[in-house]
Amino acid sequence: MAIEQLGRFGVWRDYTGFAPEQARELEELGYGTLWLGASPPAELSEVETLLDATESITVATSIVNIWSAPAKQVAESFHRIEARFPGRFLLGLGAGHPEQAGNYSKPYDALVDYLDELDEAGVPKQQRALAALGPRVLKLAADRTAGALPYLVTLAHTASARQVLGADALLATEHKVVLDTDPVRARATARPRVEFYLDLQNYVANLRRLGFGDEDLAKPGSDRLYDALVAHGAADSIADQLGAHLRAGADHVVVQVLDADSQQTLRALAPELAALS
Repeated sequence: MAIEQLGRFGVWRDYTGFAPEQARELEELGYGTLWLGASPPAELSEVETLLDATESITVATSIVNIWSAPAKQVAESFHRIEARFPGRFLLGLGAGHPEQAGNYSKPYDALVDYLDELDEAGVPKQQRALAALGPRVLKLAADRTAGALPYLVTLAHTASARQVLGADALLATEHKVVLDTDPVRARATARPRVEFYLDLQNYVANLRRLGFGDEDLAKPGSDRLYDALVAHGAADSIADQLGAHLRAGADHVVVQVLDADSQQTLRALAPELAALS
């Protein structure tokens, strides 16, 4: 899949969170990709529903969990979707979190084995991408897939990930958003959706690599942490914060809105983001 097919900005929601009419509106607003989060099952029926409801937007998973979705079934779903909607689906996959997986032994080896199975089943390298935070999995993403899908990261991570990935691999960076010019209120809005990750060791370890300490990572998290992970302010300010990831080396920014009415926020952001595309 060509990086250009994703567009510069996409939208992340739980895989059950996109109604077909919302998907159509997001396509009309200029967003390039719908990202289906929270471990969609191997059948990937939601992907097909959204592709059927739209005309050209890409649909991607962020992510299919390798522990819960068998590679053989995922490959069958991929080929079914590709036959109906050629070139419009990107298979994002990853190892998830040890706290939520019954068997989390040797996740790197499990990723390699899963990619081997996808190879055998004919799922093309350029139509799959890998959730990646640390250097080892970023390198695997560059070697074995189209590229990397970092989640809950800062601008500094984007710059360092680009160095690891090299110039040609996809870097699609997720970033959270609250449309509110009051920083205290914006952080309060974000808190229930962010502090959950402070109990997950993969994310905490990565945030420590990025320079956050105990005072930042103790729940509910410091103001410094929220300001690095959540873009907030007026629409033009948020757009500039998201655009900073592009300037740091990302090809695509995955926008996750934490406001109660995410569709309205995305409407407000659309013209500002279009000016950056």
